[in-house]
Amino acid sequence: MGPRRDHTDRTTNALLTEANPALGQRLELAKVRLADDPVPPNVAAGLIEQELMLDGSARLNLATFVTTWMEPEARALIASCLDKNIIDKDEYPQTAEIEQRCLAIIADLWHAPDAAHPTGCSTTGSSEAAMLGGLALLRRWRARVGEHAGRPNLVMGANVQVCWERFCRYWDVEARMVPMEGDRFHLEAPQAVAACDENTIGVVAILGSTYDGSYEPVAEIAAALDALASAGGPDVPVHVDAASGGMIAPFIDQALEWDFRLARVASINTSGHKYGLVYPGLGWILWRDTAALPRELVFSVDYLGGDMPILGLNFSRPGAQVIAQYYNFVRLGREGYRAVQQSTRDVATFIAARISEFDQFRLITGGTELPVVAFTTADGFTDWDVYTVSTALRERGWQVPAYPFPADRQDLSVLRIVCRNGFSHDMAEAFARDLRAAVDELNAGRGSASVRTGFHH
Repeated sequence: MGPRRDHTDRTTNALLTEANPALGQRLELAKVRLADDPVPPNVAAGLIEQELMLDGSARLNLATFVTTWMEPEARALIASCLDKNIIDKDEYPQTAEIEQRCLAIIADLWHAPDAAHPTGCSTTGSSEAAMLGGLALLRRWRARVGEHAGRPNLVMGANVQVCWERFCRYWDVEARMVPMEGDRFHLEAPQAVAACDENTIGVVAILGSTYDGSYEPVAEIAAALDALASAGGPDVPVHVDAASGGMIAPFIDQALEWDFRLARVASINTSGHKYGLVYPGLGWILWRDTAALPRELVFSVDYLGGDMPILGLNFSRPGAQVIAQYYNFVRLGREGYRAVQQSTRDVATFIAARISEFDQFRLITGGTELPVVAFTTADGFTDWDVYTVSTALRERGWQVPAYPFPADRQDLSVLRIVCRNGFSHDMAEAFARDLRAAVDELNAGRGSASVRTGFHH
């Protein structure tokens, strides 16, 4: 009877497990070594899902620029393409064709001279795209000045994304960071020109700073570099890091000249997984023409029966995100993108208006360029700080980062709200109410100990 009872118990536990993975479990997730035995798929999924519940809600994450919502139809297309390796263009020729269509569409949005025959590629994100843009600048400079020139440098504002510092470190390029000064929170033309010399491979202008959402004046920087070259100074190209703004400005800032309409702009990158409205990770890099892209950066690879030109730092990756980008282009068109981006900006300016009603806060930016709102505590206010507010909002489910600005404004710490597609006016109203409740509690001295003391990492 003993063995039979044991068998029955095991069978019962197994049935319970099949019905509800949380019942009858003594399993532990593999952390440092694999378990000895396999488990049913629903058990494995259930255990991992329980762990993932500890993550914050992606839709309430106001810190990230990355897309956190797509339509169900797009999600289905992504799932159907996860097994397609985009590098294998002979086996998946239609995916390769769709990638080229996306490049042509983006080239048209950015006013490339020959948009029908774009020079560029998709990437895993703007970081890879920035590396490729920087490499092209470096190789063009080497070809122009020779191998025996001094150490190359790249001019940029201190507000650049860290990928540019990584580029400089990886390829031994001096990162000439122009610090912030007073209320100037990004690179402007006089500072850019002053930092250039014969060893400058390029200037990076940012269309949408991650610190405060502001656009750098690309046209003014390009004009100042034109004047520098005309006066006998170095002929310095511009790369526009349009990780966010590159998919906003073409639709709601059409009069703004920042792209290939400016002859000095050699290359542009953007993140499809930001305001391209695609799940991560997807980036795009385009050059003005083939002359702007050194031929030695393009590899010809004999792979699975075909000779393919390859451009990129990565090799194998799924084609799903490229298909998702094309879905958005087909689904939305120009008017759809304009409506989405304008709505997102409207939400940002609405939040900025609500924040401006608080005596305790001072706006840095109000969402009128990137749909980003940056704000700090009012001058002279010391009862609590932005880190305290960030903690109080997290207790209500909102993830709003607080951080200091870079050199030479590390004395200024701000809160930043990134508005994205899927963050509706109703959610913005809810956030404003929660911010009011948090401030009222802080003013009254209520809340958790961590909130009252302003504890932060």
